[in-house]
Amino acid sequence: MVNVIDKTATKRRAVAQAKMFLGQEIVTLLNGTEIHTKKGPVFQTAIIAGVQAVKKTADLIPMCHPLPLDGINIDIEFLNKEAIKILCAVEMEGKTGVEMEALTGASIAALTVYDMCKAISQKMVIQEIKVLKKTGGKSDVNNI
Repeated sequence: MVNVIDKTATKRRAVAQAKMFLGQEIVTLLNGTEIHTKKGPVFQTAIIAGVQAVKKTADLIPMCHPLPLDGINIDIEFLNKEAIKILCAVEMEGKTGVEMEALTGASIAALTVYDMCKAISQKMVIQEIKVLKKTGGKSDVNNI
């Protein structure tokens, strides 16, 4: 791990996204704003999985610091009739950024959607996992 002892604590925030093509077979199961499969409510479960993943990032990625997170928010939006965007926002005050936590949350939420829908169709594609925005620290990023 990088030694951050001499860095100044600042408010850190990162937003990451994962886009995902679902396909018509899966979207036909949409009821309001949720897809229900035999495994349960897909988006609700994906959001819970994403939050859990954010909290476990340091356990999954060897050089990440365990962080005292202040906030995690995951939203799932439809981009069009067959695709979704998963947004994961993470905030804290500290000496290191939260980009890896946001990327992990978005990725695991997408993998959870895949897992819960794979019995219906395996034509899904997880794509464009990236940091959209990062504030705090040496530099800010805005890829929106």
